[in-house]
Amino acid sequence: MTAIAQTTAAVLPPTTDAELEQLLAAAQTAAAPLAARRPAERAELLDALADALDAAADQLVPVAERETRLPEARLRGELKRTTFQLRLFGEVLRDGGYLDARIDHADADWPMGAPRPELRRVLAPLGPVVVFAASNFPFAFSVAGGDTASALAAGSPVLLKAHSGHPGLSRLTADVVVSALRDAGAPDGTFALIAGTAAGAAALRDPRVKAGAFTGSIPGGRALFDIASSRPEPIPFFGELGSNNPAFVTEAAAAERCAEIAEGFVSSFTLGAGQFCTKPGTLFVPADSGLVEALRDAALPPAAPLLNERIQSGYGEVLQGLQSNPRLEVLVQGAGPLADPPGPTLLRTTAADMLAEPHALQTECFGPTAVVVTYDDESQLPKLAETFEGQLTATIHGTDSCQVEALVEVLARKAGRVVWNQWPTGVSVTYAQQHGGPYPATTAVGSTSVGTAAMERFLRPIAYQGFPQHLLPEALREDNPLAVPRLMNGQREGGR
Repeated sequence: MTAIAQTTAAVLPPTTDAELEQLLAAAQTAAAPLAARRPAERAELLDALADALDAAADQLVPVAERETRLPEARLRGELKRTTFQLRLFGEVLRDGGYLDARIDHADADWPMGAPRPELRRVLAPLGPVVVFAASNFPFAFSVAGGDTASALAAGSPVLLKAHSGHPGLSRLTADVVVSALRDAGAPDGTFALIAGTAAGAAALRDPRVKAGAFTGSIPGGRALFDIASSRPEPIPFFGELGSNNPAFVTEAAAAERCAEIAEGFVSSFTLGAGQFCTKPGTLFVPADSGLVEALRDAALPPAAPLLNERIQSGYGEVLQGLQSNPRLEVLVQGAGPLADPPGPTLLRTTAADMLAEPHALQTECFGPTAVVVTYDDESQLPKLAETFEGQLTATIHGTDSCQVEALVEVLARKAGRVVWNQWPTGVSVTYAQQHGGPYPATTAVGSTSVGTAAMERFLRPIAYQGFPQHLLPEALREDNPLAVPRLMNGQREGGR
């Protein structure tokens, strides 16, 4: 048994059927009182949780270092991002605009040809959510990460299925979360940790669970998506599965800043040892631009350890498969490309070969490997872009005079975030962020797992027709006691 497996067995034994039943029952019991809390009261819970995580940093970070092999500075920065997004969701709750409150007063002369009834519409929590933690961001996409934060902000209890890659950290973080929520007055059952593949699948099948969220591989995410979709009551499943994140360099950009682009690309595809879901996995460059030579001569960073043995093994298997493809050749490679830790690898192919065998050459290689594709004419780029499946991101490096409208149109259809003259690694937590895209990037193309819009995944609209004031949610009452922004008879009404 490996050291990682021993740690998992010792710290996080699989959740039993009896334990899971207790946790599901508690989550169902917590759903109504949590949803009934005013938004500002839920914001206080998120602030308390952020404060508790910040206070526990010196206990959490060393455990994360041991289990993930990530450096302290990276982990502390990620924890800061995690607590920041909790507080940011609190700000969104206090504003109240996320409720999308709409009021149509009755109108006997409504011009559609029939009287308009009084209608009042607002978003409400879905109910208990199962969140499947990711391995590559042990804070930001794990126990107290974005899926948990957005679900709690929406007013939905969370059952968090821990990732086996960092079991001790998962348990310790969960203890902080449960204690902080309890001390802040959250209903019992607002958050719970579960462990084991069987327990996660069973929770997703349970009729008390109303949504699922996942970050991980295409096979694992698709299996869970199929469970959520095939239930007697199908539920939404928000899976982030896989992405190649292609980047395209125009002739003018290559001529203007060849060395800068080469350096930026190497830094981006090797950031975090290539274990970011937004890593640019394919770079298209003009054949005669000098970029191939600049990349061949670029200084590759030293080998860095991958997160765990499973990722190391999978990376080696995919890289060997790519290297054995006759359409690919090694452009430049660090020392020990298949070692632990692995040195970075850049592979090379042509536009013609990419068009001939796109699926194989675009295989996601989760680690420090990318493919450079040379093209002869920019007119090829839209056709090359069409060969990609759905993506989280797509990037263009160009100049203001470049005629890339057709390429932008294709990439906007293919990806959730299109980047101009920057690199896609590093996903800022903001109001306008979009981290999601067409399948297989995600299973729900209209959603994001990063940014304040992420909480929309765990809300559903309800319309009230003809109700007396005292039976309406506060956001829909005429006197607007929450002072939330509303759409009143089609006109935007200010909030606070």
